[in-house]
Amino acid sequence: MARLKAVANTAAAIEEETSALRVDPESMLRRLEWTVLRRLDGLLQGDYRTLFRGSGLDLADLREYQPDDDVRYIDWNVTARLQIPHIREFQEDREITAWFLLDLSGSIDFGSRRMRKRTLAAEFVALLSRLLTRYGNRVGAILYCDGAHLVIPPRSGRRHVLHLIDEMLAFKAAPDAGSETDLSGLIGFAQPVMKRRSVVFLVSDFISKPGWGKGLSMLARRHEVIAVRLYDPLEQELPDLGLIVMQDAETGEQMFVDTHDRKFRQRFATAAAQREERLRTVLGESGVDCLELGTDDPLDEALLQFTRLRKRRSQLASGGVARSVAYGTQP
Repeated sequence: MARLKAVANTAAAIEEETSALRVDPESMLRRLEWTVLRRLDGLLQGDYRTLFRGSGLDLADLREYQPDDDVRYIDWNVTARLQIPHIREFQEDREITAWFLLDLSGSIDFGSRRMRKRTLAAEFVALLSRLLTRYGNRVGAILYCDGAHLVIPPRSGRRHVLHLIDEMLAFKAAPDAGSETDLSGLIGFAQPVMKRRSVVFLVSDFISKPGWGKGLSMLARRHEVIAVRLYDPLEQELPDLGLIVMQDAETGEQMFVDTHDRKFRQRFATAAAQREERLRTVLGESGVDCLELGTDDPLDEALLQFTRLRKRRSQLASGGVARSVAYGTQP
């Protein structure tokens, strides 16, 4: 009886939280504009060109090749004539096309702190979209859940941003879907859709079937890809809560677990650490930067930290230091 009561209380709490988290897109965007965006405005403008580069149309200069320069820009005629590798530098176009590849599978609806990962993803997309569209750029999105895709073509303007947020908050799996996330399907679907070189944000918690790293590497060869990893602290380490019900957010499978068992909590933490290590390895091999967003972290602080990491990486690369992945909240 006590177990059934605990399950009922948990279900009621989840339903109450779900109702509380039904956010109006206009209210969300207005709040972000008046709080986070106003703070970031002055801080990000100086790093705008460093963070998000245009496609570049006009040849500006030639210089000697440096380690980790893009080999696609090597001028082979000049290289053959001078016997020293040279690359072409372009006057970058201000206009940017940004795509958000959004994993909205069942696990995205989890959150143990002030918000769920879905709401965090919506706030991040709203903030970046508004920042980009205010400079005349276009943003589009591909929404993915249980094999279903929804394409929102790139456009500019505040109304388009509101439409994007509204679709994100409403796009969910069918009640009987219950399939495991496969990011390979999202990445493979996106490649032919994004025909022009773009800035691509892959937003996911990366709880997925393995094998998506190869597709991500291919995507990064053509586009500037940034992985945005959503996480909740409860996914890394379980507290001592006694006997509780745990449910797989995607398959619906439930089980009773005893979190009072210290060995069980240790096994859980070890498995989480191993998953974390595999994720770091795949992202490192794919050569993409990663921004980590926690459900208990301020969004503006995470973006500022990411800005500093990308700026530092750019400075290191220009000095001939090997490229590294800007992952997490490293100092």
